[in-house]
Amino acid sequence: MRLLLNSLLYVVLVFTVIPSEQASGVVVTSQSTSNTPPGCPRRCGNLTFDYPFGIGSNCFRSSDFSLTCDNTMQPPRLYLHDGTTEIVDDIDVSSYGNTWLLTSLSQVMPMVQGVSTYNMSWEAGGAFTLYAKLNITGCDFDIYRLHQDTNESVKLSTVTCSPHAEITDEVARQNCNGTGCYSIRLSRVEAFQLQFVLHNSRELGTHTNRSSLWESINVTSAYAEILWSIVDQPTCASAMDDSDRVNYACVSNHSMCYDGYGTQDLGYICSCDDGYGGNPYIPNGCSRDKGYNPIEQKENCQRSCGNISVPFPFGIEEGCFARKLFQLNCTNATSSSLQFDDKHLVTYIDINEGLVGIKYTLIYEQEMFRVYVSKEPGLYISSGESSSVQWAVANLTCQEAMQNKSGYACVSISSTCLGVNSTDGYIGYRCQCLHGFQGNPYIHNGCQALPINGASMKKQNLLLGIVIGLSSGFGILLLGLSATVLLRKWKKDIQKQQRKKYFQKNKGLLLEQLISSDENASEKTKIFTLEDLEKATNNFDPTRILGRGGHGMVYKGILSDQRVVAIKRSKDTEESEISQFINEVAILSQINHRNIVKLFGCCLETEVPLLVYDFISNGSLFEILHSSSSSGLSLSWDDCLRIAAEAAGALYYLHSAASVSIFHRDVKSSNILLDSNYTAKVSDFGASRSVPIDQTHVVTNVQGTFGYLDPEYYHTGQLNEKSDVYSFGVVLVELLLRRQPILTSDTGSKQNLSNYFLWELKTRPIKEIVATQVWEEATEEEINSIASLAKMCLRLNSGERPTMKQIEMNLQFLRTKRSESCRVDQDNAEEIQPLLCTRAESRYETFSISLGGSSNSDSQYSQRINSLEHDFEPSLGVPR
Repeated sequence: MRLLLNSLLYVVLVFTVIPSEQASGVVVTSQSTSNTPPGCPRRCGNLTFDYPFGIGSNCFRSSDFSLTCDNTMQPPRLYLHDGTTEIVDDIDVSSYGNTWLLTSLSQVMPMVQGVSTYNMSWEAGGAFTLYAKLNITGCDFDIYRLHQDTNESVKLSTVTCSPHAEITDEVARQNCNGTGCYSIRLSRVEAFQLQFVLHNSRELGTHTNRSSLWESINVTSAYAEILWSIVDQPTCASAMDDSDRVNYACVSNHSMCYDGYGTQDLGYICSCDDGYGGNPYIPNGCSRDKGYNPIEQKENCQRSCGNISVPFPFGIEEGCFARKLFQLNCTNATSSSLQFDDKHLVTYIDINEGLVGIKYTLIYEQEMFRVYVSKEPGLYISSGESSSVQWAVANLTCQEAMQNKSGYACVSISSTCLGVNSTDGYIGYRCQCLHGFQGNPYIHNGCQALPINGASMKKQNLLLGIVIGLSSGFGILLLGLSATVLLRKWKKDIQKQQRKKYFQKNKGLLLEQLISSDENASEKTKIFTLEDLEKATNNFDPTRILGRGGHGMVYKGILSDQRVVAIKRSKDTEESEISQFINEVAILSQINHRNIVKLFGCCLETEVPLLVYDFISNGSLFEILHSSSSSGLSLSWDDCLRIAAEAAGALYYLHSAASVSIFHRDVKSSNILLDSNYTAKVSDFGASRSVPIDQTHVVTNVQGTFGYLDPEYYHTGQLNEKSDVYSFGVVLVELLLRRQPILTSDTGSKQNLSNYFLWELKTRPIKEIVATQVWEEATEEEINSIASLAKMCLRLNSGERPTMKQIEMNLQFLRTKRSESCRVDQDNAEEIQPLLCTRAESRYETFSISLGGSSNSDSQYSQRINSLEHDFEPSLGVPR
């Protein structure tokens, strides 16, 4: 299944292999950015595809994007230009992240008498990169991989079988452990060759007592996916620098260019601007949302699944829903099983409040509700409760929607339009019946007046009250007061029971045991009541909100002991993750590091637990680095070096000095806070994962922030300490360039800061890249050292990146060197003491690190730095 990379990104790597035989008759055209000519097909059987892919002359961008459709099969099958790489899902280019082709392969090589060597290869062109797991079945042969250029071979494995074993291909493929089957994985390859050599003792021919595995070698892809990009130019910057832009791919208005994610010099991709959808590769291909159809195409639509009502714009049958995103599947009416897909069950649909009840069918890490439908915008958002989500009908403003009468959703006369927002911004609009009306605003005359309107009801209540008051007097008043008291007590009892229920569900008893069994923890950690935090935040007053992030909302609070705290209300937490959450709270409560935000405790009396942290007064490093010059906030080069060293030390502590290794997973400048003394405090462990000391990584769904996300973690899902190193490298680049992690270049393209930095280093001297203030305050040696360190952190292969310990040492060496240089200046010319040196001496402590020999020796310091950099250099090049 295709997964989104739209908010924080989740990718399943699936791949394919292709034999060496190439299909004939492939149509090759010159590269063109013109609109797709009339008559070009956009469908093959059940599958659809978009330009730059196409079938037929002049229907595709280049020969790499040429497709073939085999209409002799039922249903017809779609292939890449080689004629053998089968595409098994729609090709959708309408949004950033849809750059994967889900593919499949099955090839059988029959054994031929007298032939002992069999070959296969795959190469689909420079626009494609392959990831694959291959299952190879057969008996008694060796598997080799051949080098593409030298043809040298490397033996991968041997597949053996017992001559008398009646093992079948299907059974061998289930285990695939070397007996009748062997699996190999291919990652980030543009081409490969395999060779199969039969054993000399093997006899060919038909044997009635032998399995069919002896008669052929069968290669199939267990999973297969190809990453594609436009490779006319290596990056967006170079593509947009082309003077005539004849071959520039992002030709639509309201489109933007991105460097191929996680790649360097490997092409670029196009996407429509935020709020627009469609095809950015054709003129006028990006447009506002036009996907909503307010008219039912079918009469007598099924409007229920068991006891669950399915009102329009949702629907079960074709022609009964307003857009594909609202199509549901009633898998079992008897048990009321209504599904979005295999992961999400629908429990109810509330039209007037714009809510859908959701139940997850699979246990996995789920940050927010996601349903992906090809060429449809994301219109579902978390509502703050794990059991429901909000939705919009179209990605338009109310004003825009009303201008298109034929597509406007609020068709009932007594209805109104409302905007739908999330913490990430505006999502779209929905409809609601006016006050005093109820029903379905999405169908004609769907909003009906209540049986008694508000004015009549008030009048009748008034008359009734007078009659009752005259006849009953003080007795009724006494009864009312008694009822009020009882009602309030009942409500308090209900709230108390609900809080107790949440406390038990959130493993409160487990955390209490952990605290009581650890003297240190009991001194540091507190389990707050909800009443404590309501008082601290004035009932979570919106004016107390400090910020909203990907993991929740943060409030400023004042505890009863007058401590100022930050209270984090996280987004949904799966019940299966609560034990892990409590374990992490216990771990974080043990962390005692001057550069990590202190966790005071938590509250478990709400559906999603609340965390209480020390309040950090001066905001984040991101806010100061990227604030406008008029704000008066700035950081000197001494500040930057110190903050970087402090943050690196905190991350090193998390990785290797804490009792259990902790991978932060969301290192970024906005998560490096600055206290009243501008001391760095690493914060926000909502995405963090703890790892036992005997493990080097943990497999998890991809989570993080674009611009900082480690490409290797993004591709493999394997989180390790080097994932934090990559993100920290982006922070170093921010300090050097004073530019945001996703930037708009001088040519107008949007790029990752890391890719921009690495590309610019190849074409320009460092002094033309760094911020003016940095060049004025730092020495050229310091700038080169930080740039070199950042470059090493940003390597694609995590094994070639430095550790956080090495990074901290490097930064502390630079600070020590700078401090020593200041002392020399003071000794030689006290009357002209440099300002920055004075600042470094007076405000910030320096660290004494033994470099061997005299610490004042420039040559010894340089040798040490050079030695460190030499240790960081990789022994192998980055794979392409």
